[in-house]
Amino acid sequence: MAIDYKSSGVDVERGYQAVKLMKQYIKSTYNQNVIGDVKSFGGVYKLDDNNYLVSGTDGVGTKLKYAFELERFDTIGIDCVAMCVNDILCMGARPLFFLDYIAISYLDPVKVSEIVKGISEGCKMSGAALIGGETAEMPGFYQKGEFDIAGFSVGLVSKDKLIDGTRIRKGNALIGLTSSGIHSNGYSLVRKLFPPVREELLKFDERLGRSYADAILEPTRIYVKPVLELIDKFDIKGLAHITGGGMIEKLCRIFEEGLTAKINTKAYEYPEIFKMLQEKSGLPLRKMYNTFNMGIGIVIVVEQDIADKVVAEAEKLGEK
Repeated sequence: MAIDYKSSGVDVERGYQAVKLMKQYIKSTYNQNVIGDVKSFGGVYKLDDNNYLVSGTDGVGTKLKYAFELERFDTIGIDCVAMCVNDILCMGARPLFFLDYIAISYLDPVKVSEIVKGISEGCKMSGAALIGGETAEMPGFYQKGEFDIAGFSVGLVSKDKLIDGTRIRKGNALIGLTSSGIHSNGYSLVRKLFPPVREELLKFDERLGRSYADAILEPTRIYVKPVLELIDKFDIKGLAHITGGGMIEKLCRIFEEGLTAKINTKAYEYPEIFKMLQEKSGLPLRKMYNTFNMGIGIVIVVEQDIADKVVAEAEKLGEK
């Protein structure tokens, strides 16, 4: 019997239902400056007649369990920044600033400084300023040695550069930019397949070419700088950050009703770590694509006739 996301404790259908129920309360707060809908990757707010603010918030999730076990805290801050700035990037926004929130059982200054070091690295990668945050010491609430981390980012986009997917049409091309690995989603299932046990995680694996620990804690890629350059040079019609729910869910988010996508899974070879996860879980490929990023972190939608030019430019910028 296959081990899927639901059997590991995460039911995406419950998530969809929760969003459906929340919408009435969320929309009751809207005023004339709110642009777009709840399904967008970032919240859009009209700043003036020509500019919009785009905001996003997220955390690292249960990937933190591996950081606890391995006592490695210098990269999870990059994950936290990436999850926020990649989302607002999907609306065409340039990140302006970032704030973090760390809730911890016992405030260890060295540990917290390592976390913030990662956050600052992520901010530099995205061009965002780390302008504030909150560290809450909460003894008795979190297990000893454990903490949670979340972030919030705000970006700016001009009205004429806002990317909301409404211009996507039948026949457009999809371009995928590679991920660095699992990124920060699907870890409740990953933990079932690769339990967070230090001795096992530190073992070197020939297929991965490194230890399980290095592969699993590889930080989420930040796509801001190369994608903003592509936005400046080309007419980008849509952007999707491939996170929880995988390509199947996240691509649907940017499509208008009546549109779908054809994905050629043989157009690229997905990373070894996903092959290992599939072998261990027994999941069919479709379920894998509905859980993990499968080696694609961002999908760009453009007119078919400029797709090759966009790919060539992306490669010049160091993307694959």
